[in-house]
Amino acid sequence: MVMSEFYGERDDQESIATIHRALDLGITLLDTADVYGPFINEELVGRAIAGRRDEVVLATKFGIVRDPADPSARGVNGRPEYVRQSCEGSLRRLGTDHIDLYYQHRVDPDTPIEDTVGAMAELVTAGKVRYLGLSEAGPQTIRRAHAVHPISALQTEYSIWAREPEAEILPAVRELGIGFVAYSPLGRGFLTGAVDLAGLAPGDFRRGQPRFQGENLDANQAIVDRIRQLAAARGVTPAQLALAWVARQGPDIVPIPGTKRRRYLEENVAAAEVVLTDDELSALAEAGTARGDRYADMSRIGG
Repeated sequence: MVMSEFYGERDDQESIATIHRALDLGITLLDTADVYGPFINEELVGRAIAGRRDEVVLATKFGIVRDPADPSARGVNGRPEYVRQSCEGSLRRLGTDHIDLYYQHRVDPDTPIEDTVGAMAELVTAGKVRYLGLSEAGPQTIRRAHAVHPISALQTEYSIWAREPEAEILPAVRELGIGFVAYSPLGRGFLTGAVDLAGLAPGDFRRGQPRFQGENLDANQAIVDRIRQLAAARGVTPAQLALAWVARQGPDIVPIPGTKRRRYLEENVAAAEVVLTDDELSALAEAGTARGDRYADMSRIGG
């Protein structure tokens, strides 16, 4: 996502070089969506993996609808005919004949989840999709979807400061044997300790989000300061500490940190070698969770 929109200027050449470097380092899961751009991130990923498709577990998403002429306007569509239409578009842009993991990006409150997943299951039967996923779905919806066709992955925000899934989501997916994919494991970059909010580009997505505003920001800065202290004591970067924390939450959890630069990619990859102690985990737990909603409009989340 960060390569094509929401986080400042694009640099397609560096982004493609970053994807190539990721593959060289042994990263196999690439996560995109038709809505990023919209559409241009899938095209970017398609160019990057040309000739290397077999090295990649390719995940993309459908369901959030944006008008390219007015990207700020958005809705949600889970109707069966839209599922089929979206899949064909993603296959074309990605330059592939199959998607390894196909997510419904957001639950459509106006379409029964059984209808949406039923259409997704038809794509599996047709060989266009291998596994199905949901993103930001609630426990009840996950159970209903899983009853129609096995759901392989649930993607939701999860990090040191965003632990909401621990109450109901993680227990539900673990009961059902569904993997958990943690997006924004670095708190939209904030947990790296390197984000200068005053210097963000005018259109940067984070400028309008509650956790980066006023008193929320002041309270959340204390969490970052604690992560900095613990990282310095351990001899790692704050980003590596934050990713190591996610890794310690269970072997069924896969973090997907986003970056558009090779140097940050290499820093993230090195986090796989960091194993936190119980004392470090306790210290991070004491740092607390973020103040403020994850999104300015939380009504778009869940279901």
